Amino acid sequence: MASASDALASNISLSKFAQATDLKKRLWFTLGALIVFRMLSYVPLPGVDPTQLNLLAEQTQGGVLDFFNNFTGGALSRMSVVALGVMPYITASIVVQLATSLSPQLNAIKKEGESGRKRLNQYTRYGTVALTAVQGWFIAVGLESFGATQGLQAVIEPGLLFRVGAVISLIGGTLFLMWIGEQITSRGIGNGISLIIMAGIVARLPQTMVQLFESGRQGTIDPLRLILILVGVAAIVLLICFMERAQRRILIQYPKRQTARGVQAERSHLPLKLNTANVIPPIFASSLLLLPLTITQFAGNMTAGESSWGDFIITLNTYLRHGSPLYMTLYGAGIIFFTFFYTAVVFNPEETAENLKKYGGFIPGIRPGKNTEKYFDYVLTRITVIGAAYLTFICLVPEYLIATMGVQFLMGGTSLLIVVNVTMDTVTQIQSHLLAHQYGDLIKKAKLKGRGR
Repeated sequence: MASASDALASNISLSKFAQATDLKKRLWFTLGALIVFRMLSYVPLPGVDPTQLNLLAEQTQGGVLDFFNNFTGGALSRMSVVALGVMPYITASIVVQLATSLSPQLNAIKKEGESGRKRLNQYTRYGTVALTAVQGWFIAVGLESFGATQGLQAVIEPGLLFRVGAVISLIGGTLFLMWIGEQITSRGIGNGISLIIMAGIVARLPQTMVQLFESGRQGTIDPLRLILILVGVAAIVLLICFMERAQRRILIQYPKRQTARGVQAERSHLPLKLNTANVIPPIFASSLLLLPLTITQFAGNMTAGESSWGDFIITLNTYLRHGSPLYMTLYGAGIIFFTFFYTAVVFNPEETAENLKKYGGFIPGIRPGKNTEKYFDYVLTRITVIGAAYLTFICLVPEYLIATMGVQFLMGGTSLLIVVNVTMDTVTQIQSHLLAHQYGDLIKKAKLKGRGR
C-alpha cells in the first residue's frame, strides 16, 4: 500500500510551477549560468588562429581530444578559455577520493565531518589548479606543433609568452566553471558540475542529428538502417533509466525500542546500486586507449616514422583504431577492470559493517562484524558483475555501430550515460521542491482550519 507521501508525490503536476516561486528562481539561475558557460566556449585563447585551428580539427579526429570535446560542447576543438571544461576538477575529485581510501591521514580528515569535508574540497581545488596548469602547458606546447604534417600553424606567434598566456587563461576558465558549478549546486537545481558536462554534450546533439539525417538524405545510410539506429538509441536510453534505478536493498534491523505503540523493532534498508561506479570506468578506459592517437596528432612530424618511437606509435594506432577487434577487446576489459576497482574504492564493506555494529544494526541471519563484512563483499561482487556487463554493453554497442555501419554518431554510450543520469537527478530534485511546496500548502491549510475552529 502506498504511503501518504507517495500518494502526494503522484499528484504533483506542472501547474504547481506557477506557484513555486523559489523553484522558478532556481531554474532561471541554472539556465542563466549554463548560458554563460556556452558563451565562454566561443572565446578563443589569446594567440590562436581560429581559422587554421578549424581546418586542423576537421583533419584530425578520433583522438582523446575528440572524445573529451563532446563533454565541452566543442570548446576544446575551438581552443576556448574553457577548453578543458570541468574535467580537471573531476579528475582531482577522483584522485582525492582514491587518496582518502588509501591514506590513513586523509581518511581521518574525512571522518571529521563538515570541517573535514571543507578541507578535502580545498585539496580538490588545489589539485584542479595543478592539473589545469600541467594540461594547459602540454596543450600550449602541442598547439605549436599541431598540424606540422599538414603544413598548417594554429598558433600565430609561438613561444614562451604564448604558453604562459594560454596556461593562465585555461586556469582562469576552469576555475570560473568550477565556481559556476558550485553556485548552481547551492542556488540552482541539480548538481552544477554534472549539468555543465551535460550542457556541453547536449549542445552538440543538434549537429549530430543533422549529420545523421543528412547522411540518410544523401543515401550514405539506408533509411531502414537509420530508423533502426534511432530505435536502438531509444532502447539504450530506456535500458539506462532502468539500470540506473536498479538497487539491491539489504534489510537492516535494529534493537527493539519502546514507542507509543509498544515495543517495536526498527527496520530499514541499505540500497546498493547495480552501477556504483557510474560513468568513471568508460571515461578512464577510453582515455587510455585513445592516448596514442592523440600523441600522434599533437607530435606532428616527430612520429612520422623517423624514429623507433614514431614507428611504435604509428603501429599502435593501426591496431587500436576505432572498431578494431583489439580496441573493442581492450575497451571492454578496461571498463570491467575500472568498474570493480572504483566500486571497491567507493564502497568499503569493512567500514559499513563497523558502523552498523556501532549503532546496533544487523542483517537478519548474519552475525555482526566480520560475517557482515563478508556478506557485503559477497553481495557487492555479484551486483558489480551485472553493473560491469551493463556498462560494457552500453559502451561497446555504439562503437560496433560506428565501425560496421560507418555512422559518425557522436552521442556514444558514455555521453548517453551522463545525459540520462543528470536528467534523472535533476528531475528528482525538481519533484522534491514541488513536493516540499505542496506540503507547505497543506500545512497552511491545516493552520487556517485550526484557527477557524
